[in-house]
Amino acid sequence: MDFSIPADLQDLSSRIGEFVRQEIVPLESDPRWGSHGPSEEFRLELVGLARARGLLSPHVRREFGGLGLGHFGRAIAFEAAGYSMLGPIALNCAAPDEGNMHLMAEVADARQQDRWLRPLANGSCRSCFAMTEPMGAGSDPGLLETTAEQVPGGFRISGRKWLITGAEDAGFIIVMAKQAGGEKDGAATMFLADMDQPEIILERQLDTMDSSFTGGHWVMRFDNLFVPDQDVLGAVGEGFRYAQVRLAPARLTHCMRWLGSAVRAQDIARDYATRRTAFGKPLVEHEGIGFMLADNDMDIYSARLAIWHTAWVLDQGGRGNMESSRAKVICSEAVWRVADRCVQILGGLGLTRDTVVERIFRDIRAFRIYDGPSEVHRWSMARRIAGGKH
Repeated sequence: MDFSIPADLQDLSSRIGEFVRQEIVPLESDPRWGSHGPSEEFRLELVGLARARGLLSPHVRREFGGLGLGHFGRAIAFEAAGYSMLGPIALNCAAPDEGNMHLMAEVADARQQDRWLRPLANGSCRSCFAMTEPMGAGSDPGLLETTAEQVPGGFRISGRKWLITGAEDAGFIIVMAKQAGGEKDGAATMFLADMDQPEIILERQLDTMDSSFTGGHWVMRFDNLFVPDQDVLGAVGEGFRYAQVRLAPARLTHCMRWLGSAVRAQDIARDYATRRTAFGKPLVEHEGIGFMLADNDMDIYSARLAIWHTAWVLDQGGRGNMESSRAKVICSEAVWRVADRCVQILGGLGLTRDTVVERIFRDIRAFRIYDGPSEVHRWSMARRIAGGKH
């Protein structure tokens, strides 16, 4: 095993880290970062800063203007970007766009890539991904209720979705719907559609505890939306298979970004614990505080190793389903513990917005739910273990 980081990735990590600390962290108090995420105007400004540094879309193939990093390279770059929750937005590698770019690079045809992937990769527009439903598809996509009825020249889509991240001001959407009728009745298909159509209705923006996703989270519906045959993403009836193409790497990139935020929280807590004194000595010299910092270090270390191993599996051409589920649970729970301890170390300060730790604490909690709750991943892993497939 070789745990060394290649020199070019070390250099890229340093460049991203310097960019985030110098140009992005000072913007964290900008009022355009609100309770529903950064505004579209603010996002475009952040993207412009990363573009000027040559750091835009590190995960995207060079032919589409990115840096062409593999999964391990993304682990290094995304952790550095995640040191600020605005960092991935600036580098154009935040969810859901990053996962959609990966999916379209693998599945979309040349025309679709030119029309939708290229502007997404250069940061000029955003996208959203609509699978989750109010009482249906979520952790169990088999409960999909949104339908796509085949009509001459295409499909008519009807149904309601919720918790659709980034729907406001998105340029286009990838919709998952099940076919109604025909030989593929009940099979899921993915569709591409521009958002500026009257049949796509944003019903309500949800108030959620997290605030780091541009465009927030929405309840939306499709009222007989027509999608031409040429805008089917991939093959009809293959939606569930393509979802795995997207979800296994995408849940890992969430781990990468949030690991960077956990490192940031640890740095803030460590600095505070070395400067603040109580009962005659610095806080860090009290075992109750020092042990929490040590536990944080171990959680960060184990999370990073889980990410790196899964990235290696994906780079070798493996599907990485078991590994990504394992990493998702390990990382989402580890970074939550780190953020929680950091709030405790900071004491009263940790409850205020005088540091970014309070915001990291709120936002990072949701990661144990989206892209599959810990319980669902444990259930999936248990089935594989029982079947001897681990």
